Amino acid sequence: MKQKLTFLTFILLLVVSVPNYAAGKKKIDFGCSETDAEIYVNGKLLGKGNIELVVPSNDCITVIVKKIGFLDDKIEFCNKKNMPKPPKSFYLEMKHDDAYDASIQTDIANVDIEIISHNTDKDKAWKLINQIILSYIDVIEMTDKETGYIRTAWSLQSFKQNSIRSRIIVKEVNSNPLTFKVKLVSEESGSALTSVKSDELFKEWDRVLRSYATIIPELQARIK
Repeated sequence: MKQKLTFLTFILLLVVSVPNYAAGKKKIDFGCSETDAEIYVNGKLLGKGNIELVVPSNDCITVIVKKIGFLDDKIEFCNKKNMPKPPKSFYLEMKHDDAYDASIQTDIANVDIEIISHNTDKDKAWKLINQIILSYIDVIEMTDKETGYIRTAWSLQSFKQNSIRSRIIVKEVNSNPLTFKVKLVSEESGSALTSVKSDELFKEWDRVLRSYATIIPELQARIK
């Protein structure tokens, strides 16, 4: 019995003697400039705008703040020995998403828009379509006048947290009346500096860069 008490006493003294400022959870008053921004902690949505974070003892948490039109922010707070202590409060000033600011929400992205020419013959319409397209994207990847098909090369624009690629596709679908279908393809990767050739990293985007937003209205206005 005496030996057991001596052993337990030794263990207790050992635990008490080990310094560990991280013992016990730490709380952080966390806020951001956008009151409706979503705050995720370790992948779970815990609140918006301002919440109290809890960092468990000897652990770390990952905080991600999101709002449409603003760049995502990712911060890690740790409550471990030999690491900087978590702050008692933390304020995040969110930055505008430059890809969002350079684009518009539209219902013409990635859909076929029909253009009917009642008064323009095919030769003139074909020439006009090429001129208009080249004023927006100066590289045509494929063209076939006989079938009435045009496809531009991808045009890539990189932003701080996104890469946007755009192209225009024109198809003749009827000769009487002369009818074309035009598609403005707009895709995003969700990451900066994505190669334009990395097809697997891009997905359809429901926004269009402002520099291409007027191409379909111009085609509709000039081909009649």
